[in-house]
Amino acid sequence: MSKPAKRQFEMLPCQISGVEAVQAQSKHRFGRHMHEQFGIGVVVQGGQKSQSGRGMVEAMAGDTITVNPGEIHDGAPIDDAGRNWKMLYLEPALVAALHMDISEGKSDQAEFALPVITDTRISQQVRQLFACMTRPATSPNNMADDKAARMAAEEALLSLFASVMHAPVDKHGLPGVPQAIVHARTRIDDDPTAALSLHDLAQESGLSRFQLLRAFARATGMTPHAYLLQRRLHHARRLIAGGTPLVQAAAHSGFADQSHMTRLFIRNFGLSPGIYASALT
Repeated sequence: MSKPAKRQFEMLPCQISGVEAVQAQSKHRFGRHMHEQFGIGVVVQGGQKSQSGRGMVEAMAGDTITVNPGEIHDGAPIDDAGRNWKMLYLEPALVAALHMDISEGKSDQAEFALPVITDTRISQQVRQLFACMTRPATSPNNMADDKAARMAAEEALLSLFASVMHAPVDKHGLPGVPQAIVHARTRIDDDPTAALSLHDLAQESGLSRFQLLRAFARATGMTPHAYLLQRRLHHARRLIAGGTPLVQAAAHSGFADQSHMTRLFIRNFGLSPGIYASALT
């Protein structure tokens, strides 16, 4: 009997809440998407190329890759061999608390300045952090060992983030983004589950439908509909993480049905909603 195929994407339990660990060996090509979390990881084998607001970047084995919340990007292997990587995704509230500690109470705002870091010392820190975060729990009776493991994970996290995070750029002040587009994007962000049409967004923004479509895509890298689906996906992800059944998560996130949510979830995250939910229990 042949062995079952290994999953291309695997989500692992973490020592610290607010952190998700994903390891992958895949040829999967990601379309343009974004994350609500901060992401940092290391390419273990192969290479990855990505087009984002920070330009076209390539990362090879041994390089560290990062992404900030809301950054729209894609991702593909550099060649037919695919790539193998380990990624950690951290909730913004956790990163804010980390940076408040790192800055000695001066600021809770920080971001990754570089999408690819070629410093081998940093990649070693990322590997160490991933190992600490995903260390299997010991028996329920060994609380002291579990606390020691959590301490090691916290120390590795603080040390790494002190090295790679910097003061954020004022994205709201970036030139060339019309206020009408800022308004349309905020309208979607505030309630991604609302029944919105292109006509609604255009009318509220004071533009024609074509003006909105063209300017929104130019400013964000996505059409309004694609951006809306991204926000609905992340809303569904939060519901699933909170224990909401999949069929309810789909309905409460504005999807036509569970299968629609599942197709987009896999395309965006590499994992099905069911596997994601199981990894969190």
